[in-house]
Amino acid sequence: MTLSVQPHRDAVGLPDGLMFVDGKWRPGQDGASWQHRHPATGEEVGSFAVAGAQDVDDAVRAARRAFDEGPWPRLRAGQRIRVLHACAAALREHADELRALQALDNGVPLSFASVYATSVGVAADVFEHHAGWVDKIGGQTLPPFQGGDHLAMTFREPVGVVAAILPWNAPFLLFAQKVAPALAAGCTVIVKPSEHATFTVLRMVALLLEAGVPEGALQVVTGPGEPTGQALIVHPGVDKVSFTGSRAVGRRVIEASAGTMKRVSLELGGKSPALVFPDADVNLAGMTAMGMVTMGLSGQACVAHTRALVHRDVYDQFLAAAQLLAGMITYGDPFDPAVLASALISEKQRDRVMGYIETGEREGARLVAGGTRPDGDLAAGNFVAPTIFADVRNDMTIAREEIFGPVLAVLPFDDEDEAVRIANDTEYGLGAGVYTTDVRRAFRLARRLRAGTVGINGFQVEPHLPFGGFQQSGLGREGGQSAFESYTELKSVLMPLTEELM
Repeated sequence: MTLSVQPHRDAVGLPDGLMFVDGKWRPGQDGASWQHRHPATGEEVGSFAVAGAQDVDDAVRAARRAFDEGPWPRLRAGQRIRVLHACAAALREHADELRALQALDNGVPLSFASVYATSVGVAADVFEHHAGWVDKIGGQTLPPFQGGDHLAMTFREPVGVVAAILPWNAPFLLFAQKVAPALAAGCTVIVKPSEHATFTVLRMVALLLEAGVPEGALQVVTGPGEPTGQALIVHPGVDKVSFTGSRAVGRRVIEASAGTMKRVSLELGGKSPALVFPDADVNLAGMTAMGMVTMGLSGQACVAHTRALVHRDVYDQFLAAAQLLAGMITYGDPFDPAVLASALISEKQRDRVMGYIETGEREGARLVAGGTRPDGDLAAGNFVAPTIFADVRNDMTIAREEIFGPVLAVLPFDDEDEAVRIANDTEYGLGAGVYTTDVRRAFRLARRLRAGTVGINGFQVEPHLPFGGFQQSGLGREGGQSAFESYTELKSVLMPLTEELM
């Protein structure tokens, strides 16, 4: 029997595939469209408009007009707070619909829809969190430094027009992490979803508009990186670009921003290590690390702990636990509650992951699980079996490059210093994990590891914590106060209190 998502598509219904520009749902000016193929079956599940340079220009001009003249940046704090809470409520109310759209977009199974990164609830949490900052962010009043008696003050003002460019793997979370703080700060926002996860974002934009976000303050242009994304990042009317995706595109964003000195926030992936010590719950560590690179997104997550650094004394035990979980992973129809993991997003990504597996074997790593593709009714999808490599050295390709697939590289170490040395020997620095029952070691290593987020005996990303990376994992942070402030500019104001000159 051939796997098909067509019955679910017909039951759920998809948004029209139009973009929202200058107050209207409309196709692209040149009529171009993109056919989206489902990653689990290869079926065409829908199409959406492709925005060209003129469409992007229309969106930017409308966003600029809304920022310069419209109501959103000028609303009182209480009004903006109420709208953001209404946005959160709308997302929660339509959670089942949005989860189904995500399953049709990127294939994340419904069984995983309550897990943080792929949860509608966490998107609502992010909107509520940033609603709380609207009336609390402020500047300072400072004493005069020289001259006559005067006030020296600072204010925070919205940065302006924001281009929010999203990846496909976690559309709920990434949409909220960019749009919520930008709107909370009083910016106007143009969203560009990934071409591989568009229908989810279209529906979220529609829900936010219904919740009270003014039309000019929120717009969405759809299409691939070229031409749509490129037109956005080079447009002189965009004041800030917030991008999550690959390092290669991140570099292009930086280069494009140089001409107009755009503000930039980038989250560009990782090669995160999990350090496992003999006193840890080794079985928990093995299943957690393997779960991060297999369950739900099948390792297509920037912060997945894809390098397991394991003390030699418990190395075999860790491998056994990881292999046990790998054998439990199920694939297939994302609407089936028994399915635990998704297909890879495209044929190109599937072939790329298989290429890394071949490279790992060629470079001498020991393949202990997976490394294959399923056959039968799953053959038409982009599935790759959970894969574990043992005896990996940190100079191997599979230990250094972000694979973005269900591949775990397990490296041995002998002592704490060696573990830290291996962990920090990377171009990335997004996340890390430490598995130990020694509290002093846990905090000692959390300080020594060069990573933006360190989990101790587990890992979680939360709305009120800053999330981002060191080194080539990006610039800036999402989440918490730091994210809110990144959508503002700091202004100094001086006012004399006497006739004396300042």
